[in-house]
Order: sequence, then structure tokens, then C-alpha cells
Amino acid sequence: MAPVTAEIAAVDLAAALEEFFAEYPHATVREDGHVLFDMAAAHFSISTQQGRCLLHLWSDERNLVRTVSGLKARKDSLRVEARRFGQSKPQVLELAANRDRRTPSSRESARAKYLRLLDRALVREFPDWKIEGLRSAADLEHSFGPAYARGMLLKGTAAWAVIGVNAEETQSTIDGMVTLGVLWLAYCREHGEGRRLFEGLRVVVPAGASQTVRARMHWLNANAAKWELYEFDERAERLESVDVRDCGNLKAELVHAFNPEAALERNRAAVDRVLGLLWPGLRGATEIRARSAAEIAFLLHGLEFARIRSGFARGSFAREDEISFGAGAHETPLNDESEELFRELTQRLFEHRHADGTVRDPLYRLQPERWLECLLRQDIAEIEPSLRADVVYSQVPAFAAGDRAMLDLLAVTREGRLAVLELKADDDLHLPFQALDYWARVRQLHRERAFEKHGYFPGTELSEQPPLLYLIAPSLRIHPSTDTVLRHFSSEVPWEVIGLNEDWRKRRKVILRKRSH
Repeated sequence: MAPVTAEIAAVDLAAALEEFFAEYPHATVREDGHVLFDMAAAHFSISTQQGRCLLHLWSDERNLVRTVSGLKARKDSLRVEARRFGQSKPQVLELAANRDRRTPSSRESARAKYLRLLDRALVREFPDWKIEGLRSAADLEHSFGPAYARGMLLKGTAAWAVIGVNAEETQSTIDGMVTLGVLWLAYCREHGEGRRLFEGLRVVVPAGASQTVRARMHWLNANAAKWELYEFDERAERLESVDVRDCGNLKAELVHAFNPEAALERNRAAVDRVLGLLWPGLRGATEIRARSAAEIAFLLHGLEFARIRSGFARGSFAREDEISFGAGAHETPLNDESEELFRELTQRLFEHRHADGTVRDPLYRLQPERWLECLLRQDIAEIEPSLRADVVYSQVPAFAAGDRAMLDLLAVTREGRLAVLELKADDDLHLPFQALDYWARVRQLHRERAFEKHGYFPGTELSEQPPLLYLIAPSLRIHPSTDTVLRHFSSEVPWEVIGLNEDWRKRRKVILRKRSH
């Protein structure tokens, strides 16, 4: 992203901010070195009013509104010059791409210290084994980042691959260990030159941080390798074994299904008002979806630009519809004063976000997975003929162990077998295990007959077979490691990879297809 100065128009400031939040959905917002917002849980709204760019950020803890006067891009961050209302002197907000804002030297120091601690702990835990090649240097050719300590335990011709991560790394880095661990084991076996037999992989995570790793390792193929998990107390320098066969009682909950047609009919007047404000040529491209019994969304190629929320008026039992608009998480109430702004923003959105748009345009690039989801939801049978096109659920909320997940697409085959579809528009090293997380959750809910109890797939007799798992992405965007990782999945996970053509926004064609055996 090129530097942007205060002289740039408000609409361009807004576009640059939109682009950053779209590219880094887990960014943090800092002021004077303190984290104000973690965007994985917070919300934002960007609007242009009277030649000003307004940035609104809010969470359960705080609320912030600033007038943005200038931006300066740095590597993985964005410096925002912004003013409080009524003040002329700008302040600086820093938008960082991720939560880990340690200096490079502090990261390197923590990782070097961890290598020493892990070495001593492995010597005590496995006294008959020799530790060799323990390191954390980056090897991007093989997808190994510097956050992960990698090494081998050797005893004669027997060997184990070892991978660990220190407690100062982010939780997402810790959760990604299983992907890197599988790749490290495969690397060790490939480069062992037949001199050693690598029995399996030993994974070392910080104490109390093993939940996701354990759940993922539970579904690894026991015939392909032995899999061992340890929690490491760095202060006590003690390793404690964790049984990956027991992934705990995965308590999953499901939001009750609702009648989308009834929700749309209840909000017909509000729906007609929104559509009436759109330019005639834009109405046909607008998708109207009921998110819940009380919320209607208006979308353009998967990007939500307006919504209706229903409730009761304050101090009354009378129904009240609240209409707001904005791209993504933007929130601007629709009223008589903001109607012209609504027309302006939607016109700009529709001019830039279309199948023949350019990848240089942030509105074209925004939320590509949701665009792909929108296309597949409209006719999933085009990609996978075995799936029913008449009953497909998107963004289904499911809860487990306090974690809220949104399933991309949940479908059913013509024989009644559930199908979980995980979509990616860009390459993602961790796609297989992220998809596995959703699959395991749906499998548990299916075993509890939760879908029938909560009104999903009405009139359909669901098969007792476990759900199918589909990983769908443009073929050139499927990470090269995906095949290696999937080969290590348990045979109990029936997966299929579907690779699409690169210009999927215009038309969809299956370029490659690979199934588990």
C-alpha cells in the first residue's frame, strides 16, 4: 500500500482503511503503545461525510470516533493521523497487522531462550535419546517460520521429529503447530535418506494452551505415525504428557434454524424502503438474505452493505425496524438526513465491485471468501452435483468450549449425508486443519441429532454416516503443502479438495478434484 497524505480526498482515505482491515482481519489498534482494540472481536465503521473521513471503532470495553486526516503505510502496519471531535491537533493511531508487536530483537531473544529450555527439558524427559538439529531458523521454502523450534530425537536407527513453540507466541501461532508438525515429520522422513526410521512426531505446547492442538491431533492417522503431545511449563522446565486420544467432551451448541421467508415478509416495508433508494440498475444485483428471524442483510457479491434489525421500540411492545448501511462492519443509521450518503456509497460500491473489476480496487478485493460463498450458495450443484442446491445454509453459528464458529457452508447430499464446505480465495497453509475444526464440530452435533432438533434440513432424513468435508479454493491458490497435510488425516475424515478456475467470479469450472481413499 502506498503512503497516503492528509491532502488525499476523504473517499481515498476511507478506501485505504477498508483495504487494510480487509487484508488484516486480526489487526490491533494501538495508541501510545497500548492496545485499544483487537479487531478479531471489535467492530469498525468508516464513512465520508462533508468531505471528512470518519473512523468509528467499538467493542465491549470502549468506543472511539476519530476524523482521519492522513495515513502512512509501513510494513504490516498503518499509521493513522486522526483528530478527536473539537480538537485541532491530530493524534496517531497505529493499526498493526497482528497482535504480536514485540520488537524483532525481543522475539529473537525469547525464541533463543526457549531453545535452551526445551533442550534441557527433552534431555530430562528422554535421557536415552540424543537431541539433534534443534533450531528455529526460518525455512520459507518448506513453510517453516522462526516461531517454531524444530529438531530430532535419535537413538540408533530410531528417531522422532520434535516441534515446539514458546508461551510468548500468539494463540493462533500455537494452534498452527499441528500443520507445521506434520510438515516437519514429512521433511525429516524425506531427508532421512533411509538411515533412520522416524516413528512419529512429538509436539510441545505451552502449559494450558493445548486444547485446539489436542483436538486436531486426535484426527491424525495413527497408521501413518505415532503422535504425542506435551505441555511445557517453562518456569519449572517440566514436560507433561497429554493424551490426544481423549480430546475431551466436545460440547457443541447450535443456533436454532428460522424461517427466512417469514422474516422477509415481516420486514417487507423496510426492505422496500432500502430497495427504493437503490438506483434501478443496482436492485437486480442485490441479494437479500435473512441472517436471523430479526435481521435482514443486503449484499453485493457477498459483501454486506445494509441491514435491517427488528426489535421493540424503547418502553413499548410496538415493533421497530432499524436500518443501517455501510460496507462490511460499517454502521450508519439510515434516516432522512443520510439517504443521500447511502445513495453515494452504494453507487460507488456497485461501480467498483463486479465480476469485470480490477484486483487493484479494494472494494473488488474485499471479502473474497464471501463472494465465493455467495456464488456457490446460489448453485452448489454446479460444482458438486451430488449436493442438493435447494437447501444450503451459510454462516451457521456453532459454539464449542466458549468459542464461536461460523461454518462457511453446510449442505446435504441427495442421499441425506451432511457436507461441510470450507472456502478460501487465497492460499492458506492452515486450511486443512481449520476445515477439520468445523468438520469435527458438525460431526459432534450430528451425533447428538442437533440439526433435527433445531430445525435444519426440514423434511430430510439425515444419513447416519459422518459428514463429508470439502475444501474449495481456486486451484492456483491451494497451498502446496495441502496434499501432504491431508495424507496424514485419519481415514475417518472423508475429505475432498476442489480446485476452481482463477477467474471464478465470472464463471466457475472445476480444474482439479482429489478425494481421500
